[in-house]
Amino acid sequence: MPSKWSKKMFWLVELLILGSAGVLLAQQTAEAPSKLAAEIARLEQLSGGVIGVAAVHLESGERVYHNRDMKFPMASTYKVPIAVQLLHRVDHGELALDSMIVLEPHDLSPGSGTISRLLDDPGVVLSVRNLLELMLLISDNSATDLMLELAGGPAEVNKRMAAINVEGLHIDRSTLKLIADYIGIRDLPAREDYSQDMFREKYKALSEAEREQAEAGFDNDSRDTSTPKAMANLLEKIWQKQILTEESSELLMDIMRRCETGEHRLKGILPPGTVVAHKTGTIGGTANDVGVIELPDDAGHVVTVVFVKESSLPVADRERAIAHVARAVYDYFLFRK
Repeated sequence: MPSKWSKKMFWLVELLILGSAGVLLAQQTAEAPSKLAAEIARLEQLSGGVIGVAAVHLESGERVYHNRDMKFPMASTYKVPIAVQLLHRVDHGELALDSMIVLEPHDLSPGSGTISRLLDDPGVVLSVRNLLELMLLISDNSATDLMLELAGGPAEVNKRMAAINVEGLHIDRSTLKLIADYIGIRDLPAREDYSQDMFREKYKALSEAEREQAEAGFDNDSRDTSTPKAMANLLEKIWQKQILTEESSELLMDIMRRCETGEHRLKGILPPGTVVAHKTGTIGGTANDVGVIELPDDAGHVVTVVFVKESSLPVADRERAIAHVARAVYDYFLFRK
């Protein structure tokens, strides 16, 4: 029979072994995200610019960031916070999704979308839900500016972000004003006096130097920007159904799952059939994609934010960088155990 001394020694040795295993496990847990962060930093070179990344495993809370507090132009990803404020108003009975909106010629905004083609014929009427889907599915800018107006404007969106503790994300302009600033148009008339023909004429009147100067200053403009951490925080709250009703949360995620833009970004090199609820954005040297990636085999869901700015490479190259980052995030969280 072992002596009392030998029993004590046995338990001491076991405690030391368990303690060492715990230290090793802690080291491995700390080391793995740093390896992913290092891989993201390596992939940044593919973008030709500066990259910002946030990845949050929603079930475990594990997070990995790259340039997490740096400001990036949101471009059309800013349509997600607009949607949140709009649906907040719906949840509080201030607005109905089936309300019908009559579109006027001055409601047309330049850039992406199909509403301008619809308005070749008079009498176009769309519901709030129609416009919400157009804003998020195909990034229609005319729908976006109408949704921003119905949401209460930039100030109300920003108030909502502050109320839900999303810090580092703010909206300042309509898409019309944002695009005008990007290309160098500084004297837009009041909205009711605006027309697409007027916009085209003002653009034609700009010199090449004026256009280049405006574009060069865009990346240093702090308006309509977000940090990767802030956008990830917002997406996490949407998915967790913390800031909207269950019905509105599910509607927003459903629309984002059906997003028709950005097939070569977050989804680019993920396994076929991977479910991604996302929203893209592109302007100048910026290319973005933000959303939630569903992992297979009950491995959970990962909020994934990839921002690219100040890139001189073609959009296709920036998209390739986003796709590789998304795949690195996917593989890490799928195989981390």
